[in-house]
Amino acid sequence: MKRILVTGAKGQIGSELTVALREKYGEENVVAADIQKPDAAFEESGPFRVLDVLIPEAIQCAIKDFEIDTIFHLAAILSANGEKRPEFCWRTNMGGTMNILELSVKNNIEKVILPSSMAVWGKGVERENTPQESILKPTSMYGITKVAGELLCDYYYSKFDLDCRGLRYPGIISYETLPGGGTTDYAVEIFYEAIKKKHYNCFLTEDTMLPMMYMPDCLNATISLAEANIGNLTYHGDFNVAAFSFTPKQLAEAIKKYIPDFTIEYNPDYRQEIADSWPRTIDDSAARKEWGWKPQYDIDSMTKDMIEKLSAKL
Repeated sequence: MKRILVTGAKGQIGSELTVALREKYGEENVVAADIQKPDAAFEESGPFRVLDVLIPEAIQCAIKDFEIDTIFHLAAILSANGEKRPEFCWRTNMGGTMNILELSVKNNIEKVILPSSMAVWGKGVERENTPQESILKPTSMYGITKVAGELLCDYYYSKFDLDCRGLRYPGIISYETLPGGGTTDYAVEIFYEAIKKKHYNCFLTEDTMLPMMYMPDCLNATISLAEANIGNLTYHGDFNVAAFSFTPKQLAEAIKKYIPDFTIEYNPDYRQEIADSWPRTIDDSAARKEWGWKPQYDIDSMTKDMIEKLSAKL
């Protein structure tokens, strides 16, 4: 990886992945791209291109102008927002992915990282210790696009020899950026509300257990997979990755260790049905074996760090 393009660079993961890649590969070697214009600080930290992934010509220009050899394709409409506008979710997620893959083949791109999500699972999946190879019957449009994305990764690898890799993100928790309309957003929102108001109204039930991951582990997993020797990989576009699982009640109890007067109430909405179709825990033994994946944070160390960092930020 010498010249990297990150689409969706202003999103929750993209904004921090861009920084991490620039620290590792050099500021000028990582081009951030997003449909939204950057703020001054983001624009000054390295090259930025306003880019709509639904416009192939715009992607082609960015690849040529910056001599790109690696693409991290993160531009997507997430689960909760996707249910509000399913047609737009399909058009954005699938149209953007097809443009990236087609232009990667055309321009001899060395590597494409196309992240997936636990949203690929749905009815009939084994919800405890969900295996690498499992039933994929998502109940959300976002999940449908992610299943298709995984299959396209494998197709372009076998058909065109394009090195395309992906990992199924669990819910991602970060103090740097707000989430972008996903079903696991509560696990970030709860910290903001705990610090500012000492109370949170949760849109899931207290016992809804979901797989989660702290952002430092997310960045490490993404970059580690990108750097892995392809000869060690049996899978390509669909690696399970996990760190820890918890319920809203368990997270609230962890927060109370640092904010004793914090309170929470539960008023589940349409996102509950999506959450109920997802795994509670995930088996990521393939990722651990094939490219050495290992998380560094658990719920307690994550909660402590989130409260410290977010309190200072706010």
